[in-house]
Amino acid sequence: MIRALWFLLKLAAIIAAAVWLVERPGTVSVNWLGYVIETSFTVALLIGLAALALAALGYRLLRSVLRAPTTIRRYRRSRVREAGYRALTQGMVAVAAGDAVTARKMARKADGLLNEPPLTMLLSAQAAQLQGDDRAAKQYFTAMLDRPETAFLGLRGLLTQAVKVGDRVEALELARKARALQPNTPWLLGTLYDLEARAGDWASAEGTLQQAIQAGAIPTEDGRRHRAVLLLERSFEAERRGRGDAALAHAQSAHDLMPGFVPAAARLARLLVAAGRLKPAAKVVERTWKLAPHPDLADTYREILGGYDALTRVKLFEKLLAQAPDHVESHIALARVALDAHLWGEARDHLKRALGIEPSRRLFRLLAELERNERHDEAAARDWLAKAAAAPADPAWTCDSCNAVSHAWGGLCGHCGAFDSLDWKAPTLAVSLMEPGLHPAHTALVKSSAA
Repeated sequence: MIRALWFLLKLAAIIAAAVWLVERPGTVSVNWLGYVIETSFTVALLIGLAALALAALGYRLLRSVLRAPTTIRRYRRSRVREAGYRALTQGMVAVAAGDAVTARKMARKADGLLNEPPLTMLLSAQAAQLQGDDRAAKQYFTAMLDRPETAFLGLRGLLTQAVKVGDRVEALELARKARALQPNTPWLLGTLYDLEARAGDWASAEGTLQQAIQAGAIPTEDGRRHRAVLLLERSFEAERRGRGDAALAHAQSAHDLMPGFVPAAARLARLLVAAGRLKPAAKVVERTWKLAPHPDLADTYREILGGYDALTRVKLFEKLLAQAPDHVESHIALARVALDAHLWGEARDHLKRALGIEPSRRLFRLLAELERNERHDEAAARDWLAKAAAAPADPAWTCDSCNAVSHAWGGLCGHCGAFDSLDWKAPTLAVSLMEPGLHPAHTALVKSSAA
């Protein structure tokens, strides 16, 4: 509506001007070289306007002729550029589809048509990776480091290759260089944290973990567990260096972060025992037992009560039973100390109650031990051991990544080096067992079965 009104206003102005000129015709006289030209003012005005239009048209034609070579060159460059980007796009599609031959062909074509090395180098590197030519891919990624706009992409490519071949030292160095360029990239922070943890650089890993949580690379709850594991590893490290106070402080922090985390509670309790603080150590185990009854906690409790006689230990172990009266581990723990005290009836009672909750190899073996010690019945003992051999494997510290089995918990899997991968579960296929009593990060693997 507004445009229509504006058009009508302009039309009215032109008509008004034309009427005004018609009502005031006037004359124009030109005397030039003896010639006299007379005409009306209106005609002279129209002739002047026509002359200006012709002059403008002539100027445009002349400029077009003069600029024709430049225009042709631009057109040809545009066509070449368009073909180059089309080849680049086809190459990217080929990379996504896993077509290494087409990807490399399009990479060469794009490189010849486009004067943009960053894009074509990236495509060439990806094509080389698809063909399994890691050497060529590394050359392309390394060349990308010379340009500020492609340095991060080059580092990412080299980092991916280093991780692929298992060169963690180079991967860690590349990840740190990449973080210097893009410090808040989520995937990079997650990768750097994992590499630092696998390298045993616990302090750096803890700082990177916090940054990764803030960037959303690691969920908050997962980050809490990872930090507890890092603190436990720092506790082990401090103890190896003779810094007992720091070892205890790190273990306490880990336990405070995750009160139900069995390795943290067991570690803290043992350090408290070493410091002569038996009562706080016992309280740690008792509180954690209510949240997560576990054989490692039972073993730690036995160590705490090592100075008491066998009958007193049985009475004190009843505190654990009171914390989780319906859990199979409570009855197994009490049955073990009852066996030590030669309280055969109480041991049998708790073993039968545990058997009713969840049969296991450990239970069958304890029942066999009971038959031998109480009744000296080797036949009954062999029957229980036969049942143990046929029963599913007992839970153990098993790596989620490689399924290796460890007798002791550790932050790193001793088989594959994965961080925070040990979980208490029955292994589906035992890869190896760690030597008991040693830290998984520093022990050799022993070929054995989970049984």
